[in-house]
Amino acid sequence: MKVLLYFEKQNAMKQSGIGRALSHQKQALELNNIEYTLDPKNTYDIAHINTLFSDSYRILKKCKKKKIPVIVHGHSTIEDFRYSFRLWRWIAPFFNRMILRMYRHADYIITPTPYSKKLIESYKGVTCPVYAISNGIRLEDYAYSEMKVKKFDEYFKIKDKKIVICAGLYFERKGITDFFEVARNMPDVTFIWFGNLKKILTPLKILKAIKKRPKNVLMPGYVDIDVLRGAFHRADAFMFLSHEENEGIAVLEAIASKLPVIVRDIPVFSWLEDRNHVLKGKTIQDFKHALETALYSTPEDMVNRAYRTVEERTLEKVGSEIKQVYEKVYANQKVH
Repeated sequence: MKVLLYFEKQNAMKQSGIGRALSHQKQALELNNIEYTLDPKNTYDIAHINTLFSDSYRILKKCKKKKIPVIVHGHSTIEDFRYSFRLWRWIAPFFNRMILRMYRHADYIITPTPYSKKLIESYKGVTCPVYAISNGIRLEDYAYSEMKVKKFDEYFKIKDKKIVICAGLYFERKGITDFFEVARNMPDVTFIWFGNLKKILTPLKILKAIKKRPKNVLMPGYVDIDVLRGAFHRADAFMFLSHEENEGIAVLEAIASKLPVIVRDIPVFSWLEDRNHVLKGKTIQDFKHALETALYSTPEDMVNRAYRTVEERTLEKVGSEIKQVYEKVYANQKVH
């Protein structure tokens, strides 16, 4: 059994959560001895398509003609495209058609969470089986490293300040304006937002908010991976106020770093219990209060319980779940 892992426009998306998901998939398959190719010109028994663009659809249709089963990975939903790029309202009808043609013609769909599974199953015309399998986490990448913490300290030179971090694109959906507002209410704390988005793609509302952000918010864009991972250990809390996610890989990374996490109380994070694994809120005051708890009460037991939840999402375990789907797909193809 050989699988095509297809990922269109890899260079353009490598910094995104979807880009990291492909890297995780490759490692997960290797850990479970699953043979794969990234080249659609090679021979393969199953196509696992990760993207939604025109070449992805062309590969899907080609596989259909050859009776090769197609798994489409449901990284994206109609809901999580909202409040993202500039002019998203005008782009949304085209994006929605693109996403639906892939999901409607798939033989199987894999998506990161039960929440995104429920959304995809609700779309008109999607009738194939949908499996919820996490994008996973490579725990050893987030083990404490004094060298990485030192790189962070050398890069930022922050002394005698509590540090709160977040990572994501400049999307309104990601809760960036609320991140700024909490920072405005806590001037003695340093807030850092890692990530970037080309100016032409960033909504004007967000550009204005960035320009007027509080002085205690640093926005370094993308930094060396060791600096970023050092941040996860040097920081005192991770605050992720996204309004809509299909999993939120950055949250897994923060938990794997044993960092106290504050999230917005939204359905995708239902697997994380408030005050048992993370701290949740819905308003600026909620987030400020939760952050004060994380910064000054050191909820070590909560952090350790959260860590045990991501231990169930290691790449080896994720790969085993994907392998089970592949084997089911392959067996069904043999029968037909």
